[in-house]
Amino acid sequence: MTHELLLALVAFAFVSSITPGPNNLMLMASGANFGFRRTIPHMLGIGLGFTFMVLLVGAGLVQVFDAFPVSYQILKVVSVAYLLYLAWKIANAAPVKGQEDAGTPMTFLQAAAFQWVNPKAWTMALTAITAYTPSQNLGAVVIVAVVFGAVNLPSVSTWTVLGQQMARILTNPRRLILFNWTMALLLVVSLYPVLFP
Repeated sequence: MTHELLLALVAFAFVSSITPGPNNLMLMASGANFGFRRTIPHMLGIGLGFTFMVLLVGAGLVQVFDAFPVSYQILKVVSVAYLLYLAWKIANAAPVKGQEDAGTPMTFLQAAAFQWVNPKAWTMALTAITAYTPSQNLGAVVIVAVVFGAVNLPSVSTWTVLGQQMARILTNPRRLILFNWTMALLLVVSLYPVLFP
């Protein structure tokens, strides 16, 4: 991989990781509802889960979609259904203080598994492998995965910190409910490119 291609990859990884999408919106909501420390497993699940996904896509998983186009449609339906379920959970999240049992943040395994039904993650992985590993050799695939792993975690952490800072103004239950419903609505809106490409 050339120096120029590597720099372009880092820029693509940063922009695609820091911009709003299902992962970042859920992390912001989790940061606001559960705080930074309790959201760490969720952040690590995203970072490592997506890195693993890029490795598998680069190793040939993308060819499954080419061979069986209906598998992409099935993935799309499952993704939309799961994101709608998560939006409902975010909208109905309870305040942290005084209701510790009312909700829990996403676990490491849940966040890692979520990457497989996250439309933005699929788009990022497929674009990264297609654009930055033209020969699709294993070395280039590993570089793409490592770059995403290194860039993704600090990027998604920013959204958790933003949510945690917003929690300071969300001390009123009404404001928190409004915030959670807004985050849920934004998550549903993020499905627009999937449903209407």
